[in-house]
Amino acid sequence: MKIKTSSAASMLPKLFEARLPVMLVGAPGVGKSDIVAQAAKACGYDLVISHPVVSDPTDFKGLPWPAKSGETAEFLPFGDFARVLNSEKPTVWFLDDLGQAPVSVQAACMQLLLARRVNGHALPEHVAFAAATNRRTDKAGVQGILEPVKSRFATILEIEASADDWSMWAIENGIRPEIIAFIRFRPALLHDFKPGQDMENSPCPRAWASVSKLMALDIPEELELQAYAGAVGEGAAVELMSFLKLYRSLPNLDAILLDPGSAQIPDEPSKLYATVTGLAAKANAGNAQRVFRYAERLREAGHGEFSVLLVRDSLRRCPEIKNTAAFIKLAAGPVGKIFLGD
Repeated sequence: MKIKTSSAASMLPKLFEARLPVMLVGAPGVGKSDIVAQAAKACGYDLVISHPVVSDPTDFKGLPWPAKSGETAEFLPFGDFARVLNSEKPTVWFLDDLGQAPVSVQAACMQLLLARRVNGHALPEHVAFAAATNRRTDKAGVQGILEPVKSRFATILEIEASADDWSMWAIENGIRPEIIAFIRFRPALLHDFKPGQDMENSPCPRAWASVSKLMALDIPEELELQAYAGAVGEGAAVELMSFLKLYRSLPNLDAILLDPGSAQIPDEPSKLYATVTGLAAKANAGNAQRVFRYAERLREAGHGEFSVLLVRDSLRRCPEIKNTAAFIKLAAGPVGKIFLGD
């Protein structure tokens, strides 16, 4: 059974606080690592990230070292193990790509995950465990996870991508509005992972974030297709370029904000997504009243979904808008509940 990224992110803090180990499973680039980081931040926990795939068993049980007597040996913790043992604040120890790790390293993790101690070293009570892995079918080098290791986790959650969840994350993390608008228009392309032998990427949340970074470089238009195809594959890049052509041909968004009461309202979904996402990216406390006026006109024109999207995106990008008179008036008005989802 699969779970959306937002649902997993809301569940993980409860598991961390109860000190119950959790493992996230999913295709490459779906956002597993980001979910763990987001949940740790929500709890106020420190985050220690280990990569068992490039580790040795001693990384998780300590390095054999002669005792002072010279007659016996003990295991001395080092690296991430020592950092976690000596931690004084609530901490999440995240074992990323656990399924790619050698069997010997997985076995070294078993006692830590359940007994929370190994070779005389006990983990502090404030340490919680999380792990992530790809699936065997993803061709990511996963040979499987030992059954005793799997049973050490309180629950295993299979993550699936959600265009709505990703859009909220993208807004909060500075992803370019063109990309967000495109994914909303073509949500199936958010994650269309197709593992293969060829050196070609597939569309996934991580790849779209890379496209956003590429766009920031102002690559010449004649080279954009090649650059974006290298990140998300040729098919998705061709569709993106068609959308960008439309996006760039829209009426000037600043012109809409200058005269929201009479500015043109698009009638095609692709243009609506582009206009709404672009306007929300420009929203601030100073122009909130104009943004809301255009949102009202969208609703009156029968585009209620897009009017709600415009208001919510604006608030997500600029929380200060909630302190404006325009927002207070909107929230108290007869359609406030429609816009705010209450």
